[in-house]
Amino acid sequence: MKLMIRLFLCIFMLSSFNAVSFAQDKTTITKEPKFKPPVVKTYLGVNQNGAQVVVDEGVQLVGLPLKVVDAKNNPYTIDSYQFLYKQKSFIRDDETGKKEEVFTIAADRFNATPLPKVWVDNIRRRLQKDEQLYFFDIVVKDKQGRKFFAPELKITIK
Repeated sequence: MKLMIRLFLCIFMLSSFNAVSFAQDKTTITKEPKFKPPVVKTYLGVNQNGAQVVVDEGVQLVGLPLKVVDAKNNPYTIDSYQFLYKQKSFIRDDETGKKEEVFTIAADRFNATPLPKVWVDNIRRRLQKDEQLYFFDIVVKDKQGRKFFAPELKITIK
């Protein structure tokens, strides 16, 4: 009987400690002013979104670093971005025997600019008319470490 009472008291004490440990903390919450990201532009070389370049220029551009600057030409650190290469190729239609133009994509997320050497080398070997270099979901940081999105950049090879 004494054992039962001791067990009951132990369980009661442990459960009361447990209830105290999950009580809400009475800290005050201060509101931080809402961050309004600056207006920035994204560049690859001197090209912005919508640029059309010849193959030789595209071959040079693919190895350059992505740049994001504001109106005063202040640079922003690139935290990450996604890159998509829209590649043109041809397949033969089994029924007609004619070649058909098709596009495939290769894409990945990167944390450093310029693109890795293997990507640059592969694109430089294959780059041709009508293909696209597309940088999107570009996340940049300001000097205070606040992150925000920069505009996308799509370059078409003409």
